[in-house]
Amino acid sequence: MSDQITVSIEGGSPLSLASGVSVAEALGGSTEGALAALLDDVPVDLSHTLEADCRLSPVTGSCDEGLEIIRHSTAHLLAQAVKRLYPEAQVTIGPVISDGFYYDFAYRAGFTPEDLEAIGAEMKKIAAADLPVSRQTLARAEAAKVFREMGEDYKVEIIEGIGDDDVSLYRQGEFVDLCRGPHVPSTGRLGSFKLTHVAGAYWRGDEKNEMLQRIYGTAFGDDAALAAHLERLEEARKRDHRVLGKRLGLFSFHKEAPATPFFQPGGAWLYNRLTDYIRELYGRYGYDEVITPQVLDEDLWRRSGHYDNYRDNMYFTEVEGRSFAVKPMNCPTHCLMFSEQTRSYRDLPIRMADFGRLHRYERSGVVHGLIRVRSFSQDDAHIFCTPDQVREEVAAVVAMVDEAYGVFGFRERRIYLSTKPAKAIGDDATWETAETTLGEVLDGLDAAYTVKEGDGAFYGPKIDFCVLDAVGREWQLGTVQLDFSMPERLDLSYVDADGGSRRPVMIHRAVLGSIERFIGIFLEHTAGDLPMWLSPCQVLLVTVTEKQNEYAEGVAAALKDAGLRVRADLRNEKLGFKIREAQHAKVPVVAVIGDREKEAGTVAPRLRGGEQVDALPIDEFKRWALERGQNTDGGLS
Repeated sequence: MSDQITVSIEGGSPLSLASGVSVAEALGGSTEGALAALLDDVPVDLSHTLEADCRLSPVTGSCDEGLEIIRHSTAHLLAQAVKRLYPEAQVTIGPVISDGFYYDFAYRAGFTPEDLEAIGAEMKKIAAADLPVSRQTLARAEAAKVFREMGEDYKVEIIEGIGDDDVSLYRQGEFVDLCRGPHVPSTGRLGSFKLTHVAGAYWRGDEKNEMLQRIYGTAFGDDAALAAHLERLEEARKRDHRVLGKRLGLFSFHKEAPATPFFQPGGAWLYNRLTDYIRELYGRYGYDEVITPQVLDEDLWRRSGHYDNYRDNMYFTEVEGRSFAVKPMNCPTHCLMFSEQTRSYRDLPIRMADFGRLHRYERSGVVHGLIRVRSFSQDDAHIFCTPDQVREEVAAVVAMVDEAYGVFGFRERRIYLSTKPAKAIGDDATWETAETTLGEVLDGLDAAYTVKEGDGAFYGPKIDFCVLDAVGREWQLGTVQLDFSMPERLDLSYVDADGGSRRPVMIHRAVLGSIERFIGIFLEHTAGDLPMWLSPCQVLLVTVTEKQNEYAEGVAAALKDAGLRVRADLRNEKLGFKIREAQHAKVPVVAVIGDREKEAGTVAPRLRGGEQVDALPIDEFKRWALERGQNTDGGLS
């Protein structure tokens, strides 16, 4: 090995340095503000030694890689503080998540909000001590011995399950943790963090294992970024769809049907209006709606591949000695319908849409309001087409998604292309063809996208469409998945132009995704201020005194006959009280009726945001309200 190596540092000239130099030494003055570095695009500690020619670039807290390192290091800070305050607690795992980090502890007494305050204060002390953070590599058996002597049984179990001969440990003061790294060079580089809440979590996510205590937190590179994030969290709390759903009388949950929503009349109207809108799109984009059974023979799910790859999330039953499964997806049922008759290439593409109810067993620890439920319906569809039609069909789905998200006011969108996962069906060549095809479609549309390696469905690669809500959170809604495997497994075919038999390509697609989940996301995006065309109550008539009640009832009847959803508040209450209640209920239009309006045959509309509209004659108001109540423009109306 040469004694000299060439190190190319981002933004500078290549350097000739002695082999064995540390990353920090190589960066020199560039280490100011650096937490770690990218070594040939791989994150490493500043203490890492360089043995060969390489490229280096510093990683700071302002970039994604740096933020991940800060959060991972803060998780270690949390674990050290817990061990100081509660020595009997055992540490398990502490990963980075999308908006922060968590660490799971085996601690029978459980943590209280007061405990979190004490832990956070101890973390501040450790950060202020500026303890050096160092990496050590040990043989697997030796590392297991270290944790066994400390009584950390969970760490020993993790190490024994690692296939590598050597493992790395990180030390800061008296605390040692098992970790790949990299980490900040010292605890003094941490400090802008906040512990948010504690929850229960099963060890390794298996409900058969013991329940652990999971402490959640978040961390940033500076206090300003942390404060902005906490402000967003508070805003998100105010927009919690579970609170809004109860307040607006849209849906509820009962212990008799865990993680399965009950939609009240207003919620059912909203639900049906969403499906009506999607049906309008289907008419323009050439889809035919079908209805398929919910319970099907287990053999179908074995043939489709769902039994081997998805059965842990399925419900099963037995009838007359036959095993059946409740469908978690519609795709095999559409394949059965496709196979009912001989198909010609002239028949393709065939686009089947299905709002069928689906059931998936989600663990109790992950269900969340409408966002994660066990029973739901999707705006689901499957396209059977020839290989030559794939690009055009996928491009049409992208256009459909783009149109719909504009209607719902999602202005910021992101696209991800997900490739073959570890658990998949089909050969590598077929997967490569499918992935290349989807990438070429997006390239042809000049659509910016990010590749997610290994995140595809088990039967094919996919394009996921995500939106950013009003609080800046990313939500995955639509998807388009290219599937060459299921037509093979279920023996689907069509007659080609030359008279031969060929397999169709199957495209799975959804626009809104789960209707339940979309309602939850949309409620939080709008803070419950639903556009008028989706509001269960579009117009509320409010009388000043009981003397106007009869007139108000007549106005309400005329508006209902015109197709508007109208209520009349005829209670003997003060006008201000009625209007405040209407604002609390987030009604888009409140029409005030007093003696003047009664005598003139008018109403005085008032918009949800407080804007006052000049009094309008009933027929004119009806036209005005109808225009807004039927206009899907993503705004108030």
